[in-house]
Amino acid sequence: MPNQTGIGPGMRSLSRACFISSFMMIAFVATGFVSPARAETTSYPVMAPVSQYLIPDEHTEIALARSAAPASISDRAEVLVLRRDAYRTAVKGTNGFVCLVERSWGATTDAPEFWNPKIRSPVCANAAAARTYLPGVLMKTQLVLAGKSTTEIAQAISSAYDRSELPALEPGAMCYMMSKQQYLNDDGKSWHPHMMWFVSGDVAETWGANLPDSPALATNVPEDRMTIFMVLVGHWSNGSPASASHTMH
Repeated sequence: MPNQTGIGPGMRSLSRACFISSFMMIAFVATGFVSPARAETTSYPVMAPVSQYLIPDEHTEIALARSAAPASISDRAEVLVLRRDAYRTAVKGTNGFVCLVERSWGATTDAPEFWNPKIRSPVCANAAAARTYLPGVLMKTQLVLAGKSTTEIAQAISSAYDRSELPALEPGAMCYMMSKQQYLNDDGKSWHPHMMWFVSGDVAETWGANLPDSPALATNVPEDRMTIFMVLVGHWSNGSPASASHTMH
């Protein structure tokens, strides 16, 4: 660290159209995509004061970060909290997982909600993702907190990949996003518990993603040079069931 999933019965009854629509509605996690209607009515043109992105109480942020995954995983994970200059380790872990609450700049720099200070996306990454996905998140965070523009951030990220300053994704890099307290974007409050896998390149087709009756959804993220695969699960990290209504924000 630089510093068989099941689909709930209710999910199977959803039409494929609703399934894909719901995924694209919350794909802030991967690309910051929002519906055209939302893009027209919501504007976050500049960064808000840093204080609006922070969670004042560290214990609250630790608990929120850990809510990304079941306690059997997150209780032994390293936990990062956001400070004014970077993420810092608040709790040391023992199982290789790293939990944190991603903010709006987890999206690509052209996302309409890139500067949305309300975003709170609890993520718990496995060891492979901690080594090879999180470095990009942490670098982008430092650039944001250093006051860089979206253009400067995009250029810096691209250059870091070109120079191998950011690592290639390891096979099996994945994370849990099962927090009922998630706020993924203005259309994605407590959207639905899910798991995500990070794979280098544009490779959705090789996974059979986005096809009728396939549980796998995917989106290509050129800025971060990866495809993100997502599989919805039927319960939140605390074990409570997720109803089908959670997919329809």
